[in-house]
Amino acid sequence: MLLLIFFSSSIEAKTRYHKWEITYQLKSPDCFQKLAITINGSTPGPTIDAQQGDTVVVAVKNGLFTENIAIHWHGIRQLGTPWSDGTEGVTQCPIIPGETFIYSFVVDRPGTYIYHAHYGMQRSAGLYGLIRVALPQGEVEPFKYDSDQSLILNDWWHKSAFEQSVGLSSIPFAWVNEPDSILINGRGRFNCSLVQGGGTCNSTNPDCAPYVITAVPGRTYRLRIASITSLSAFNFQIEGHNMTVVEADGHFVKPFVVESLYIYSGETYSVLVKADQDPSRNYWAAVNVVSRQPKTPTGFAIFNYYPNHPKKNPPTVLPIGPHWNDTTGRLNQDMSVKAHPNYNHPPPKTADRLILLLNTQNKIGGHTRWAVNQVSFTLPHTPYLIALKDRLRNVFNQKPAPDTYDYKTYDIYQNTSNQNATYSNSIYRLKFNSTVDVVLQNANTMTSNNSETHPWHLHGHDFWVVGHGVGKFDPEKDPNGYNLVDPIEKNTVAVQPYGWTTIRFRADNPGAWAFHCHIESHFFMGMGVVFEEGVDKVGKLPKNIKGCGAS
Repeated sequence: MLLLIFFSSSIEAKTRYHKWEITYQLKSPDCFQKLAITINGSTPGPTIDAQQGDTVVVAVKNGLFTENIAIHWHGIRQLGTPWSDGTEGVTQCPIIPGETFIYSFVVDRPGTYIYHAHYGMQRSAGLYGLIRVALPQGEVEPFKYDSDQSLILNDWWHKSAFEQSVGLSSIPFAWVNEPDSILINGRGRFNCSLVQGGGTCNSTNPDCAPYVITAVPGRTYRLRIASITSLSAFNFQIEGHNMTVVEADGHFVKPFVVESLYIYSGETYSVLVKADQDPSRNYWAAVNVVSRQPKTPTGFAIFNYYPNHPKKNPPTVLPIGPHWNDTTGRLNQDMSVKAHPNYNHPPPKTADRLILLLNTQNKIGGHTRWAVNQVSFTLPHTPYLIALKDRLRNVFNQKPAPDTYDYKTYDIYQNTSNQNATYSNSIYRLKFNSTVDVVLQNANTMTSNNSETHPWHLHGHDFWVVGHGVGKFDPEKDPNGYNLVDPIEKNTVAVQPYGWTTIRFRADNPGAWAFHCHIESHFFMGMGVVFEEGVDKVGKLPKNIKGCGAS
């Protein structure tokens, strides 16, 4: 019987081949023309559709003239293929101009995932797309719908990613500022009358016409919503329609209803929407910035009731969404996301190790940086996976990264108490198969009365979100309130201002894995760490991941 099951499953699994060339192209996604990084000439890039158990093979040619690239398959655990994670400096050397690199990995779980650049700040230049993994033939989700559609939400700047990264690295510091536009499936709308200092902007360009979600009255739609923002947290709503949340980061959710959905960079959700409103008109699908004081106009698509004309604007004004600093509303949603009863895999009751990470804004030699436990992360020239597997001990700092901070005396509500941090590329070495708790603690920045939302993403794993809280985490009391019964499993989770979030995971995937804030500029400025686990169990490394540093 076991042989029969294995044989039948191996027959069903397919290999999905893709051939991509990465180039710069002039694009006008929000009516303003600028250079964007594209895949086969398009941004967003092509959607990867596969079935659970399939092997995805992507041959990526770097057609950029002067820039390296790497592509991360966000949410794919890379079981047995840690070198295909696509994280430059951690799991591979970058793909240099003119070179082709082949990623190959198994999509072992159904759900909604994303891919994006993981070199410098190229994600904000347009190098991203969606991965949709279907259940095996004959299996169905624990919810019903008539049609499946996808929405990629993104923020967009007219300034190049190169200019942004130079500003972040300079003295004086130059912030990236708020995005110029919000894009839905690569389409937005900038007010061309605001263009200053030259530049081409054409509000009649069909490339920036609103995206249209077409719905037949009475039918139920699954919307796969992915945020690949570089900075912004969003609130998404469809005017006049409730949404039922059913999936988060590839895991089925105990269904709950929302009027609008908070979504952070790196997260994916599936929601069910029934077309049950007045069918004689169209409705707005609106995206608004939250957690930062908005200076970007509302992004919008049209929820089109067939047979109304898809270009017919709704008769109402754009929804403005909940107030941008309604932290309570965001925290309430965080705590509402729980595992579906039929797909619940509770975490281990206890953890073997506690790592307490304080997120702060700091200065190093006059440079503005983000730090974790007073350490601002830098990538080595030799990727960690190669250095660890080949036992190259002189290519990164061997001193253990700090497990905690002075939580008993640190005041999270005051400006960063010790603004001077240090650079380091040290890592956390985890005992293989151990259970690890990581507490992410937010605090005040160097600006008075300011604490930010940080969405943290863990490569190579899903984790249980066992706790959220307001204020400073107390390791003696707060674990008593953890949800160890039905916590959701995710790969990305938000930490709210002046709050904390605890994740629990098993260190059971051999490799070296990045764990970092998914805000592009924050990771670029040092807000991340690396976990090593069981590298001695990793198979022989492919030659094509080497060629930089000491490798």
